[in-house]
Amino acid sequence: MKLRLIILGLVLNGFVANAQQDAQYTQYMYNTANINPAYAGSRGCLSALIMHRTQWVGLDGAPVTNTAAIHTPLSASKKLGLGVSFVNDRLGPSDNNIISLDLSYYIPTSESFKLAFGVKGTADMFNVDFNKVKLFNPNDNLNRKDIDNRFSGNIGAGVFLYSDKTYVGVSVPYFLENNYYDNDIQYVASERMHYYIMAGHVFDLGGDTKFKPSILSKVVKGAPLQVDFSANFLFFDKLTFGAAYRWSAAVSAMAGFQISNSLLIGYAYDKETTRLGNFNSGSHEIFLRYELFKKYDKVVSPRFF
Repeated sequence: MKLRLIILGLVLNGFVANAQQDAQYTQYMYNTANINPAYAGSRGCLSALIMHRTQWVGLDGAPVTNTAAIHTPLSASKKLGLGVSFVNDRLGPSDNNIISLDLSYYIPTSESFKLAFGVKGTADMFNVDFNKVKLFNPNDNLNRKDIDNRFSGNIGAGVFLYSDKTYVGVSVPYFLENNYYDNDIQYVASERMHYYIMAGHVFDLGGDTKFKPSILSKVVKGAPLQVDFSANFLFFDKLTFGAAYRWSAAVSAMAGFQISNSLLIGYAYDKETTRLGNFNSGSHEIFLRYELFKKYDKVVSPRFF
């Protein structure tokens, strides 16, 4: 237990003293608008998603993230898209509530591809309860006062080029590097700009089987480069199985089932490949997506991203 608290202390110190990081998702391909506002409305229908992630199960104070998001095209020509999302991200003594509004505009670049530009506006309510910190030495004193609903605003932008089978995206969800302070004007944490680059392609293997490799790269000042490689197979437009590898961090298994044309459910399990994996039983992520099609938009074969 002592070793667990030491490890958690190092994790929290990285958060509270250095940088506030964006929430992490293994199944980011189903929650793309969260990191790239240009994705909003790109599916051509009203798309709503709820997602829950519990990270490093068994480690006290480990991250827990809950997300609810909805996005839709705004016009019959589908050149405008709108999205709204809510994220609650908890880590140790901190609790962060984020509401975002995404607006996108699409330009056809060929018969197959569209180029979308998106902007994101964000309202952030940040809390830290230092009473929740478990000290290794009871005589230690953090000498800090709690942070209660500290508000900050932010803006972001992204570009998303896509067709029915291919996509490439670049985005920065938050441009402003807001600082967070406690009531004694002491430095606690700051947001850092996150640069995301993503790409994927769907291969039709025949026999009602599709294969989609994809990659997501995240660059943050002061943090190691993060690269996620994933590969998913879709069978009969219903059943999805896949695996992922987060560079020098974790391996993952993913599964999904298209219950109907409108309803998709998915699950992912992560296993740490670092020494931290010795002190937790992995991470779990589950989501449910519902899509509302108009009668003339309804498709037999759902798009794979």
